[in-house]
Amino acid sequence: MTVPVLTIDGPSGAGKGTVSRAVAKKLGWHYLDSGSIYRSLAIAALKQHADIKDETAIVNIAQAMQLEFDCGDELVVRLDGEDITGELGLESTGNTAAIVAVFPKVREVLLQKQKDFKRLPGLVADGRDMGTVVFPDAENKVFLTASADERAKRRYKQLIEKGIDVNLVQITREIEERDRRDTERKTAPLAMASDALYIDSSDMTLESVIEEVLNLIR
Repeated sequence: MTVPVLTIDGPSGAGKGTVSRAVAKKLGWHYLDSGSIYRSLAIAALKQHADIKDETAIVNIAQAMQLEFDCGDELVVRLDGEDITGELGLESTGNTAAIVAVFPKVREVLLQKQKDFKRLPGLVADGRDMGTVVFPDAENKVFLTASADERAKRRYKQLIEKGIDVNLVQITREIEERDRRDTERKTAPLAMASDALYIDSSDMTLESVIEEVLNLIR
């Protein structure tokens, strides 16, 4: 039986995660947060005190690790049954992820690991290359974006609400720089699939974006 797949790609801060989780929840489908894959591997390697420069060791860990994504109101990521959500954003996790991501065999294993999330009744895959690299044959694809200014305002509001003192101009500059890096990188650059539905959420409510994506599935 064919497993339906919906890919939602787009730049950082466009709301892909929130929309993807809401759609997956409404459809009762599985959810893949591809952005957590390499960081989860980094956490697994650190927990096992592995030599992070040993490609064979990291490949073995990547093959063995079991990941689950719980798409409730907030994303919960479980590694081998353990909640690692709070560790994903740590600087040590990011630094380790950057090291293990350079190994070609590791990338190969994690690509297959992402493909393995394709299970009945269906999958919502959120990332930057889901519709172009991981699931190019997906029948439903969305490219969700918003202007850099709008994404910066959303991020600014989130951080201010958490009591973090931030500068809107600086956040805008960082988002623009990240966009440039994501679109120019050699491996799996950010790009819209030719058959994807383009949604600019700059002037849309979250509910209207979710409804537009659901209409695509229907």
